[in-house]
Amino acid sequence: MNKNFVSRISSIGYAIIMAMFGINHLRMGESMKGYVPNYFPAPVFWVYLVGVALILAAIAIIINKVTRLACYLLGTMLVLFVLLLHLPSMTHAANPQMQALSMTMVLKDLGLAAGAFYIGSHNE
Repeated sequence: MNKNFVSRISSIGYAIIMAMFGINHLRMGESMKGYVPNYFPAPVFWVYLVGVALILAAIAIIINKVTRLACYLLGTMLVLFVLLLHLPSMTHAANPQMQALSMTMVLKDLGLAAGAFYIGSHNE
């Protein structure tokens, strides 16, 4: 099987996952606003903005246009989530279960960021 074919299918699969995250942000914006730190104004706006950004990145990957830029921006956004949302949640967790959930989110977003940077860096 051609290496480029496998890479392309994998990139599309990654994009579909990002699109689903984005759709969930748009569908459940009101219930997700609690994840936005208190120091950000208009929390629902940020949830919707992230949803749109996820969907736009997914579209860029799927149609293979401005993929490098989209992936680098997506990866940066995911690293910012780790720094601004998940690490503070992990360090301030009230119980071990919440700390474990926050650690899972840290690892998930770092893995997704690594995937975005990889796809972006290997786009021709």
